[in-house]
Amino acid sequence: MIVFLIDADNLSSPAWVNEAIATIEATEGPIAVRRAYGSAENLKGLADPLRDWAIRPFLNVYLTKNTTDMALAVDAMELACQTPAPRTVVIGSGDADFVPLVVRLRERGIKVVCASEYRKMAPEAVKSYDGVIYVGRNAGSEKAAAKAPSAAKKAAAPAPAAKMAPAKKAPAAKKAAAKPAPSTAVTPADHVTKDMILDALPKLRTGEWLPISDAAKALHDKKLLSKSASSPKLFKRFPQSFELKPERQPNQVRLTRSAD
Repeated sequence: MIVFLIDADNLSSPAWVNEAIATIEATEGPIAVRRAYGSAENLKGLADPLRDWAIRPFLNVYLTKNTTDMALAVDAMELACQTPAPRTVVIGSGDADFVPLVVRLRERGIKVVCASEYRKMAPEAVKSYDGVIYVGRNAGSEKAAAKAPSAAKKAAAPAPAAKMAPAKKAPAAKKAAAKPAPSTAVTPADHVTKDMILDALPKLRTGEWLPISDAAKALHDKKLLSKSASSPKLFKRFPQSFELKPERQPNQVRLTRSAD
């Protein structure tokens, strides 16, 4: 029996879940137990793969401390104690918090594999697993491929001769080109305050862990972080307000209780 347990607060993209399931079934075999654990918002974001793959959602208890990891670990050990026990358990999360669970499952003779977005995989957790499935490496190429058909259609469609613009309208193009581009200035890092960060990331006020990748995107959209800047470095400017995990190559952030 193959079991796939997804930490939806970590493996939170529908594309990642689809890619992980396809790889698991190709390498391990059919998945008998499929479950996803997470906040209401993250589970809603996975609505399509939950429906398409018949994955059972488990809403975590809403507390200031995230309970997703604990719920997943409890169910994993309960399944491990069943007869027959799973042959393989795949944990959909790169969080190092699951290492104790991985050790206990392996001690029971169960093969344990991790499925993680490659940027979220905790380096110190890699060797504890029997194998790691990395997803999301080809996200850029997939987006380009998805756009290619529409672009090709536009290029192939001949323009009607009757609608060709006459040469005398060329000055109008100059005027359009002369319009100034909208401002894209990014707030200097030393001018960014804790309150500005919280305004951009209101979810942090709940005390829940937030994926660094989601935080970085919101900060980029609010012009509080340049594309080349490091979001963990920005959070580390406020050590009394924000907590990062894991310590090396952090992939999650939350507001500390002392900052409330």
